Amino acid sequence: MPGPYSDTIYVSVRPPGPGHAVMLLDISRLRGDVEHVERRFEPSSFQVGKEEFRVTAPANMVADVRKDGRNVRLTGRVQGAIECDCSRCLEAFAIPVDAPLDLLFLPATEPVPGASPDGETAVEEDDLGVSFYKDEQIDLGDVVREQFYLALPMKPLCREDCRGLCPICGGNRNRVACTCQAEWVDPRLEALKALKLKK
Repeated sequence: MPGPYSDTIYVSVRPPGPGHAVMLLDISRLRGDVEHVERRFEPSSFQVGKEEFRVTAPANMVADVRKDGRNVRLTGRVQGAIECDCSRCLEAFAIPVDAPLDLLFLPATEPVPGASPDGETAVEEDDLGVSFYKDEQIDLGDVVREQFYLALPMKPLCREDCRGLCPICGGNRNRVACTCQAEWVDPRLEALKALKLKK
């Protein structure tokens, strides 16, 4: 059992809910000004319901943890790989993740900096990296999951020139040479066509 002044960072695993692995960093054990933490998360840790992405490789977190009073700053990197479906052809494609971390954690019971007496908060650009912890624990799994969400493009495309699906046969135009002819007819001309046929 390490002594009270050990430089070891303690991470505990609590029984997760369905499909949700929780890796907790016990910040009450932090003793030094700066502590180093390295963690590896298996893909199965992130299969939670219907995600917008799938984790395809172990995720690695390397970070330094700084504690200033009750404030905790986490700086480092998250690396891994996810996949999602192309918005045009619906095929899965890979997205490598190599994201820098710079997060400030405040106790959940503390008022947010800049909050007014009625509880409203003006969020400044510098405050966007602020998160919260409770019970002296930070869920590192949530930190990694957030970086995966931030890595998702607003419009996922397997490639810039993706040709998508044929609206007639549904074939993937990136894979097959579709011969379907899509002809658009102005509905206002349908009545004229009918008159010509009657003549």
